[in-house]
Amino acid sequence: MFCNQCEQTAKGTGCTVAGVCGKNADVAARQDQLVWLLRRLAAVALQARARGIVDVETDDFTVWALFSTLTNVNFDPQALRLVQAEALERAQSLAARIGEQPEDLALSLDDYLARLPESVVGTDHLSPDADVASALQLLLYGLKGVAAYADHAARLGQRDAELFAFVYKGLIAGTQWDDSVRDLSGWLDLVLECGKANLRAMELLEAGNTGAFGHPAPTPVSLGQRKGKAILVSGHDLGDLYALLEQTQGTGINVYTHGEMLPAHGYPRLHAFAHLAGHYGTAWQNQQKELPDFPGAVLFTTNCIQNPRACGDKIFTCGNVGWPGCVHCKDHDFGPVIEKALALPGFAEDVPGKEILTGFGRQTMLNAAPAVLEAVAQGKLRHIFLVGGCDGARPGRNYYTEFVEKTPPDTLVLTLACGKFRFFDKDLGKLGDLPRLLDMGQCNDAYAAVQTALALAQALHCDVNDLPLSLVLSWYEQKAVSILLTLLALGVRDIRLGPSLPAFVSPNILKVLVEKWGIKPISTPDEDLKAILG
Repeated sequence: MFCNQCEQTAKGTGCTVAGVCGKNADVAARQDQLVWLLRRLAAVALQARARGIVDVETDDFTVWALFSTLTNVNFDPQALRLVQAEALERAQSLAARIGEQPEDLALSLDDYLARLPESVVGTDHLSPDADVASALQLLLYGLKGVAAYADHAARLGQRDAELFAFVYKGLIAGTQWDDSVRDLSGWLDLVLECGKANLRAMELLEAGNTGAFGHPAPTPVSLGQRKGKAILVSGHDLGDLYALLEQTQGTGINVYTHGEMLPAHGYPRLHAFAHLAGHYGTAWQNQQKELPDFPGAVLFTTNCIQNPRACGDKIFTCGNVGWPGCVHCKDHDFGPVIEKALALPGFAEDVPGKEILTGFGRQTMLNAAPAVLEAVAQGKLRHIFLVGGCDGARPGRNYYTEFVEKTPPDTLVLTLACGKFRFFDKDLGKLGDLPRLLDMGQCNDAYAAVQTALALAQALHCDVNDLPLSLVLSWYEQKAVSILLTLLALGVRDIRLGPSLPAFVSPNILKVLVEKWGIKPISTPDEDLKAILG
């Protein structure tokens, strides 16, 4: 195997024996094969579109399946084989609808996989040119992030046919089904187009979340525990959480959020459930230390699952997530999770905990914009930092904690995604009526941050790069890649990125990123703060 799609890849170059994430070579191969099957499906889907046929079920399946290949999503080889089989069946069915009978789509799944090019498994390098191969990896990993957000949005009824068309276009890029001729500049243009597509995917997801659950509002969240039976919900999918809350009403079970589900408390229709009790634990990479002590059932709704070896049979999965041996809940049927929670002891007593704030969504931030602008004009607000992104276990991420702690009192810190757990419980005080630390939500809520920045720039009649705003980001997996591509597509410059730069970025492409967008690696909190603030 060879996999370099996450920040923690072995030796900073690539995992070759087993993934640092926990996947073995069999799972890695099945994911690589699935990506190729989705490329083949994409080619047929584009043929169908050219003839006026847009199959919504195929669109939804494609992003759902591609999402399954992200880091820390599906580790179950049997489940992945079923997804592979469906990808081939959908390609065959769609080809038949348009009157095509290509030889390769007449094969069984085993025969099809046996004929795949050797380069498909382990590298996915479609070009012998190192820079083109790097651009293709940037594109693929960006597409995986787009797929994650598009999948969440589609589950909430938000779709855009042009967005799915771009996913197909990106998937066939560099294959025998792509007749485009591109130089390196052309490949980078396609990568930036992926960033624009991701902005649209995040916009759709925000519309889905706010339409279903209301606009987030600043909300205190308890880090304590309530006496009683308990279920912990991890991942990102708010629809899954809502369904579970409905099914647990009147059961005596308290529901807690974990990881990137923390921002759920800020949505009015989720917060309205009295048994949404609080938040338990910190970031995803600490689950093997924190979850064994949770006295209830645990449900993983999307990515971020780790080997649940120390948790017995209390771990359940749904959606894209899979782990061998874990019970998988389909179609929002969380009966097995509820049954397990009722059988487990739950918390024996009330334990008060610190309260933190979440819910500083787009509407709240835009409403606060006049006060922010006035503080800037009066010299009371010197700078705004966006510090967040994907967290991970690699040493060096304490940088983000120290950076936030050292930000001066006349600055604001916006944060989002699980990177916030390095400092989410810090009391930075207030700047006027605003808390200095503002949690804007999940990783997809980068859309809210972008819109807030654009609104401030418009009000100040300046370019977004002229704002007193700096982005200090951490990355781990492919959604972070897609968000970075979005920022680059919008022309955002001088982003600080860490704890290390992506292994799949070639020296020449890195040179372009540095020269055109001023991307730079983090150094030390003191040096970076000095460079930013002068």
